[in-house]
Amino acid sequence: MDTRAVDGGARRWKAVQVGGGVAVLAGVLFALPNLHRPPPPSTALHRADIHAEYVKFPSGRDTITAYLAYPERKDPAPAVVVIHEIFGMSDFIRQTAEQLAKDGFVAIAPDLLSHHGGTPPSADDARKLIAALAPDTVTQDLDATVAYVKRLKAARPDRVGVIGFCWGGGQSFRYATNNPSLGAFVVCYGPGPDAVSIARIRAKGLGVYAENDARINAGWADVDAAIRTYHKTYRHTVYPGVGHGFLRTREKPEVADSAWKAVVEFFRESLGR
Repeated sequence: MDTRAVDGGARRWKAVQVGGGVAVLAGVLFALPNLHRPPPPSTALHRADIHAEYVKFPSGRDTITAYLAYPERKDPAPAVVVIHEIFGMSDFIRQTAEQLAKDGFVAIAPDLLSHHGGTPPSADDARKLIAALAPDTVTQDLDATVAYVKRLKAARPDRVGVIGFCWGGGQSFRYATNNPSLGAFVVCYGPGPDAVSIARIRAKGLGVYAENDARINAGWADVDAAIRTYHKTYRHTVYPGVGHGFLRTREKPEVADSAWKAVVEFFRESLGR
């Protein structure tokens, strides 16, 4: 595994072995029989360790629908906004929010196609709608999501982070350039913003990339240069033998579990427990 860290312009290299001598999270984090599935008849889910439900809140003149998952704990928890892939809201994103709740965070995943009536059943239709979204609208909806979660009594308003996957990974990176109140951001195989925008980032960042993802990785040199130029804290890992979307596809479960463990540890370090 190629692990790289950029912190204030200094690079640290560390070799990490996956499998064999490295402990990884046990069990299957995400079972994904279908990318899209109609929501359950009930709007709420309750288990011994989490509670999850659908919520609505305003964004401009429209209303955003989001999937919200709480950990079962006695004190307020740090919060994480989950930004979906180009497929829109999906089982994977809901399960990611639930897993973050199991890991101790209040997690909220907005459907950024709410303005269009929500994510459609067809992945192709979802891709077309997302490709047409205006960046300012996405920022407005993410601002509304952060404002909503900060008002929750179960969440710590001063400890909010964001994570995104694929298209959402790029949006997570971009949103970090627009919201100085964020405490942390995670980019899962998403493109970086332009260099001038990177100068505005205040939060610490973590990148999760795949070895077999030349399209995304081709832009890393420019991101790396901007991170160094503006002395930002952003470390990233390129995970071996996997391709774009490997946290969803779980083509190599041990690699996916290792990457998720790193994400959780990063959020705990940056946002607290």
